[in-house]
Amino acid sequence: MSVPPSKKAPEDILVKPVRDITKKDKDDKSFSPVVGKDGELKPDPRKDKAPKHKKRDGDETEEEAVAAVVVQQEPEFMEKVIAINRITKVTKGGKKLSFSALVVVGNSKGKVGYSLSKAAEVSIAIRKAILIAKKNMIPITLKGSTIPHEIIGQCGGARVLLKPASDGTGVIASGPVRAICDGAGIRNILTKCHRSNNPINVIKATMDGLIRLKSRPNKEKVADHASQ
Repeated sequence: MSVPPSKKAPEDILVKPVRDITKKDKDDKSFSPVVGKDGELKPDPRKDKAPKHKKRDGDETEEEAVAAVVVQQEPEFMEKVIAINRITKVTKGGKKLSFSALVVVGNSKGKVGYSLSKAAEVSIAIRKAILIAKKNMIPITLKGSTIPHEIIGQCGGARVLLKPASDGTGVIASGPVRAICDGAGIRNILTKCHRSNNPINVIKATMDGLIRLKSRPNKEKVADHASQ
């Protein structure tokens, strides 16, 4: 029984002459001898699709992995450059130029340090100051988000008044003092610089006041001790 020309069997469509499979096609991993209706070889579309893996409980998505990397890259310490000065040393052979960097480093959890370092380049001086400041970090006595009591720190001609403040006041301070307070984690404080405004002496005076802070005992403990 012959098939009418208008109605051809599906097998007849695949029997159409096709081009020969070349060596290039064999080397192509995505190539698969799938014959289309027009009689030409086409790559297997199933190989383009990546296999879908079921997500297990321990697996994490790509977005979660990127977020984890970003969290790990966040700096553990707060680093702030206060001042950079150019130093010229006159020697027998001529002038020698170098730079000094004043840097404050803190973890915002009650520990802060500072350093003044010199180097031939600015970037090297900053890196050197940061490393030394991290080694010289000192714990500071805090009372919540402020300091326990009023105190005056001094160094050379600089005097810095540090006064506790209530919540919502913020850090009322100049640049060097603000950097020390932010590094130590102080969120509410009132400060005032007297006499000298030299940033090096101001930072040393601020650190002198913060180091001498003492936590006051509770009134109840004092009353119990007095009654005994």
